[in-house]
Amino acid sequence: MAVIRPSSDLRNKYNEISDFCNRYHEPVFITKNGTGDLVVLSNAEYERLCGKQEFHRLLDEGIRAMQEGKSRPAEDFFAELEKKLGFEEV
Repeated sequence: MAVIRPSSDLRNKYNEISDFCNRYHEPVFITKNGTGDLVVLSNAEYERLCGKQEFHRLLDEGIRAMQEGKSRPAEDFFAELEKKLGFEEV
């Protein structure tokens, strides 16, 4: 459920907002004069969301490369990766 707080709570109840964001990994929506203004997230949740966005961007890039014929067989990629990581078969 969305948590909505007035902007004055940022000053007066910062620790409460911070504790909520960190404990529940949920955003707090801040209003200014009764209108949506900001969204507050914990740093960890922000980093998680950015990572998720980057993952989706890379997936889209890979799908485009496949559609344009700019890809290679998965077996070749994984063989090269295993070689780079030192997991070659003996």
